[in-house]
Amino acid sequence: MENNCPKQNQIQVELTDEVAQGTYANLAIIAHSSSEFIIDFIRIVPGTQKALVKSRIILTPDNAKRLLFALQDNVRKFEETIKNDGNNHFPFGEFMPPIGGIPGEA
Repeated sequence: MENNCPKQNQIQVELTDEVAQGTYANLAIIAHSSSEFIIDFIRIVPGTQKALVKSRIILTPDNAKRLLFALQDNVRKFEETIKNDGNNHFPFGEFMPPIGGIPGEA
């Protein structure tokens, strides 16, 4: 008997040299409508009055949820790795400081 299972579609993903370099962002602003999520990745430079949007990603709600789950999974794996290697990558414990850091005291 023949196997009539369809072959899974495979997508070849290409990464150009320019994109492979990456773009640094230290802030993300997320907005949504009924049909899409918009994530603006922004680079804030201390001492300047303007912040530059470096990239804008527009996702369907389904793909936004997939991204959320993928990020949660990767953060969990990262946290497991740092617990196992003994290095403290979180100087504030599980607390995540707000953008701009924690105000210092003199």
